[in-house]
Amino acid sequence: MSIGNIFLTLIPIFFTIIIGYMGGYFKVFNKDSSKGLNTLVTKFALPAHLFIGITSTSKQTLISQWTFFLTMTLCIIGFYIIILIIARFAIKYDLTKASMFSLNSTQPAFAFMGISVLGSLFGAQEVAIPIAVTGIVVNAMLDPLATMVGTIGQSSKGKAEGEKSSTLGIILHGLSEPLACIPLIAVILTLFGFQAPELMKSALDQIGSVTSGVALFAVGVTVGIRKISFQPVAVGISVLKVVALPLFMVLVSNMIGLNHADTVKAILLVAFPGSAVAAMISTRFESLSTETASSFVISTILSLISLPIYISWLM
Repeated sequence: MSIGNIFLTLIPIFFTIIIGYMGGYFKVFNKDSSKGLNTLVTKFALPAHLFIGITSTSKQTLISQWTFFLTMTLCIIGFYIIILIIARFAIKYDLTKASMFSLNSTQPAFAFMGISVLGSLFGAQEVAIPIAVTGIVVNAMLDPLATMVGTIGQSSKGKAEGEKSSTLGIILHGLSEPLACIPLIAVILTLFGFQAPELMKSALDQIGSVTSGVALFAVGVTVGIRKISFQPVAVGISVLKVVALPLFMVLVSNMIGLNHADTVKAILLVAFPGSAVAAMISTRFESLSTETASSFVISTILSLISLPIYISWLM
């Protein structure tokens, strides 16, 4: 794919983000309304879109995706653990801070940009399963793991504030997120031979069809209402997210032997900017909250440069 075609593909996407940014910057949207947009995407529109995409797929096609699931798991969870160890023992962060640093260096905004970017390259139907697999890995594995480590760190310092969540409880909480449980339910139903009837597709598509535009707009709003702090930690998280993690995915996907098309999807899925959800988890723990919020903004800006480079290289 030529550079010109890549920019023609990305211009409408980043235009929508810029419109959202203006809405946030000029106070048309505030933090509460921004949260509402994020909730609409992550709890309603995208789960509906993914459910239809998965249950419209054949059982055989879904089974063939097990190597993609393995690749995403090894890359995302492996990268988190590697950065956690470095942050804990080399940078000398406490366990909670190390977990938040690692989480924000790892978690991509796949829910907000995946449908638009990958859909424009491969087609919306083609990318539904890879995005759903990423959602299961992030929401049912990465977020609970980072939360557990963060909670252990707080507990060891006597700051758990009476919250003594069990490991099982934290995992179940992660699975309760619509972006984790809805794709998982859809996968199970499809493996049992279920195919969504046309009436269900039409009904869920009423909300699922807004995913792409609203998600990109929400990214822009979130960036617009946040103040950017170019602290070394924030810049470091951003570079790890948009540079180091995609390169790590190249290594993992080659090690697993993923086919070229799935390798491209896997690399781009982790190459997206940092996640606002990860930044929110840091705020919850009151650990690196300013730095992680800034890294979300910085990584979004960096992606304007990095994504065209990755697409040109891979396509």
